[in-house]
Amino acid sequence: MKNNDEFISILIEECKKQDIDISLEKAEKLAIYKDLLLEWNEKINLTAITDEYEIIVKHFVDCLECTKALKEEREIVDIGTGAGFPGMVLAIYYPEKNFTLIDALNKRILFLDDIICKLQLNNVKLIHGRAEEVIRINNLYEAYDACVSRAVAQLPVLLEYTSPYIKVNGKCIIMKGDSIEDEIKLSQNALKVLNLKINKKYYYSYTINNEKYSRTILDVVKNNKTPSKYPRNYGKIKKAPL
Repeated sequence: MKNNDEFISILIEECKKQDIDISLEKAEKLAIYKDLLLEWNEKINLTAITDEYEIIVKHFVDCLECTKALKEEREIVDIGTGAGFPGMVLAIYYPEKNFTLIDALNKRILFLDDIICKLQLNNVKLIHGRAEEVIRINNLYEAYDACVSRAVAQLPVLLEYTSPYIKVNGKCIIMKGDSIEDEIKLSQNALKVLNLKINKKYYYSYTINNEKYSRTILDVVKNNKTPSKYPRNYGKIKKAPL
């Protein structure tokens, strides 16, 4: 793209195609985010997607699909945020909501801190560490209205990482591809043990270079408190998923 004006225009248009309303101010901030992502990506591995149009669709618009599941929730945590997807994108979109972004790699945390400083965001907190350890160290059990997560782990594992963070009646918003039904079948025990229920499924797709990408967002509701033994340590989760 020739300049960020074109980037912003295309971003707004692609959001409209997915029934997502985004202001010029928020689109401008996402353009700065894109610039910093590409700059930092030359130093550390943040994303394999470097084409600007693909960044718009596969990263920004994709993350903003979560807005269809987020409503009244104000305190939100992103587990395994990576380069800020979807948590940082949502924090830009929702300045009135508070976001905590957790990641195990400190280099990514440093990148996200640069985004916060450059965009002067006051609604984002960063935590470096593994999700199953952070929750105990920082006493974050059932501290959030919602948890978001994209492309972190298989669903049974991901539910154990994420659900202890949310309050009873809170929700886990899980971003997945189109093969979600197989993962749901594998997750029946995890859903039962962790007191969770799949509330809704949001299906959407987009096409790039004649290739269709099908995506799913799971809206998972927590019906009762998480048993205190969860999340287990990494070794136990990996060896014996729920």
